[in-house]
Amino acid sequence: MPAAMRKGGRLVVVGGVAAGLSAASRARRLRPDVEIVVLEKGHDVSYAACSLPYYIAGVVGPRKSLVVYEADFFRRERKIDLRLGAEATAIAPRARTVDCRYEDGSEETLAYDALVLATGARPIVPPLPGVEMPGVFPLRSLPDGDAIKEFVDSGRGRSAIIVGAGYIGLEMAEALVARGLEVTLVEKLQNVLSTFDPDMSSIVERELHSKGVRVLTGAGVEAFEPGDDSPSVSYALVDGKRVATDMVILSVGVRPRVELAEGAGLELGARGAIKVDARQVTSEASILAAGDCCDSSFIVTGKRTWIPLGTTANRQGKVAGENAVGGSARFAGVAGTNISKVFDLQVAQTGLTETAAADEGLTAGSASITASSRAHSYPGARPIRVKVVFEKGTGRLLGAQMIGEEGVVKRIDVVAAALSSGMTVAELASVDMGYAPPFSPVWDPVLIAAGQALKKIGS
Repeated sequence: MPAAMRKGGRLVVVGGVAAGLSAASRARRLRPDVEIVVLEKGHDVSYAACSLPYYIAGVVGPRKSLVVYEADFFRRERKIDLRLGAEATAIAPRARTVDCRYEDGSEETLAYDALVLATGARPIVPPLPGVEMPGVFPLRSLPDGDAIKEFVDSGRGRSAIIVGAGYIGLEMAEALVARGLEVTLVEKLQNVLSTFDPDMSSIVERELHSKGVRVLTGAGVEAFEPGDDSPSVSYALVDGKRVATDMVILSVGVRPRVELAEGAGLELGARGAIKVDARQVTSEASILAAGDCCDSSFIVTGKRTWIPLGTTANRQGKVAGENAVGGSARFAGVAGTNISKVFDLQVAQTGLTETAAADEGLTAGSASITASSRAHSYPGARPIRVKVVFEKGTGRLLGAQMIGEEGVVKRIDVVAAALSSGMTVAELASVDMGYAPPFSPVWDPVLIAAGQALKKIGS
């Protein structure tokens, strides 16, 4: 645990997006006397990265609407020394200093009493021939979104290949279809949305096909090639076949940014992320970490995991900021709760899938049902597919997946809350959920699925 911050001490935060500014803001609220310096390598802070596909689609905008707070807000209102174009290059834990390089070439060594690393994650760019050529785009930051939107706005793109069929890939497929492009989605695994069980992800794949997206699963991209008269990408080599395209979106995942931590000798944890305890403290007592650069506890198994999500980053940042200035907050862990929109479908998941439970060595079972989103007598009802995963014998709730055109998002939160409380399937089946014909049938789909699961627990 970091020592109590001395009066007038200095907190340095590396990273100025979700986790970093949550940490700095929480520290400032608790300790008006502490000097807080935030080093941000880029020029964009406190923005909604999850809105980038909708920004590109033209659903949200202008650009400034993605920014929650401008840098000057933190400087003026929260008295935080927020420095843009400031790259932290090295940490000396024993001396408690961090080296910083600014855009003008100048350098500085800052002493700190406590340090919070909120360096985030970087998009995976596969080392394929041609991956650096114009027209091949990653999507992680606001400048990435700007580059893609500018390309689409220019009218140069009539077709696109998206590499990777996770959440970002699927959201980008919808965005580019909305912009009038022909879209091909290439996924190396056998199913889209691999965080779901195949029986559920197949529903999403059918939706993609119905909206005109060409889906190639079990297919690998081998290279990108320019056209005869252009240096920009014109083809992707997919399993030995040339597929014509005007642009490529890379959405094959992210990796934690841990170079600073490694250089400082900090211990790494799950999937190579910075190892932290429940207080967000690293293996060095004066250094904390939060967000996509560090691991967390998975509440279903109790094991360490790495699930980079904006919600987690903000919550961990708040804990890190409090503890950096002498607090005793604890991060409760994650269930991996995810929600997304894929054309007309709402897609949601929390906890373990049946496949993941088996990988954990658990004896898992499941129950799947299709029920109505509203009372059958009320117009506009849509089917919801719900899958509940449980541990056989004990009846312990392990997770759930839901897909439907409406009513999915808040229902998954019910299961997420149940997982956080350590509830059994029987306890979930007894929850007093609300009822009104415009919103739910008398027996909510969550309760129906839990009831079906109860019948199978001992089988």
